[in-house]
Amino acid sequence: MIRNVAILAGNDLAIGVKNKTLYLILFIPLFVFLVLRLVDGDKADFAPVNIGLLEGENYSPAMIHGLQSAERVFTISWLPDENAAKQWLGERLGDGILIPSAAGASDCALIVLEKTSLQTVAIVESVTALQRSLEGGSGGWIAEIRPLRESKIQRQMLPTWILVLVLMVGFIVLPSQVAEEKEKKLLLGLLQTPVHEVEWLLAKVAFGMTSISIAAVLLHFLTGDGAGPDISLSYLVFLMAGGFCFSAFGILVGFLCRTQATARTLGVLFYLPLLLPSALADFSKTLNSVAPLLPSYQFYRPVKSILLEGSVAADFFVELLMLSGFGALCLLASYLLMKRRWLM
Repeated sequence: MIRNVAILAGNDLAIGVKNKTLYLILFIPLFVFLVLRLVDGDKADFAPVNIGLLEGENYSPAMIHGLQSAERVFTISWLPDENAAKQWLGERLGDGILIPSAAGASDCALIVLEKTSLQTVAIVESVTALQRSLEGGSGGWIAEIRPLRESKIQRQMLPTWILVLVLMVGFIVLPSQVAEEKEKKLLLGLLQTPVHEVEWLLAKVAFGMTSISIAAVLLHFLTGDGAGPDISLSYLVFLMAGGFCFSAFGILVGFLCRTQATARTLGVLFYLPLLLPSALADFSKTLNSVAPLLPSYQFYRPVKSILLEGSVAADFFVELLMLSGFGALCLLASYLLMKRRWLM
């Protein structure tokens, strides 16, 4: 019995090596480890915190003196009023705004982009350490922390889940489906009929975009999240652009594989590197510099800005062109592979 179990286990291991599944098992922990190292690695890097202050407001003289004297830790930007300060922060020109609160002259409200980000923690720790070094442990300069735009936790997480849905359809569902049709010679037989390559490709893209739209609408319905007409239109535009781009990308991945098992493995190898850097870009300066190179970030950032910050599609015209152009290139590559009957 033990001998048979060992033989069968060895056979499964050999199959895993042959269909690339074993590579996937080794790749996932390694990639996640590297991404988390990039997130944590920012602790060793130092950059001054850019704090916005309002002109004409009564700040604690000790706080102003402390911030100005700690020029290696803080840089101060003086802004004319609260509206200008919020616009300045919304454009990511600074890290936070200190506004005097009603609690007292020495107490301020800290306004940040995201209340739970590592950048917010770094600001609070730096200001608290400066206050304690100057005044001791009495009180604190930051009385409260407010996000730039208030929203429920469900809505804050919604852009990430939308990205997950889009990438899952693009790299988990479509590549396996394309590879299955190739492996079973269904696609080859279909091309012997009056159906043309372009028609088949457009049908597959339409399937991917429809699947993504249904999944997104269902997610909005289940979470009870809605949006205004203007935001909904902008959101729909980018949802369609992202659906087109990653459906075309997924079809290309499927054409690069001979079997379903290989397609599933290769799909995940694309899925994780596109998902994690984009979703974690706000928590790491390294990832924030790398993520814009990925097509997933060109989809995630506009969707996040539209849903959480009230932006419109016109603000992200370049990203829209990049998604459409990349999807068109993937479709062209798939068409050329179909013409050559690649791995059929």
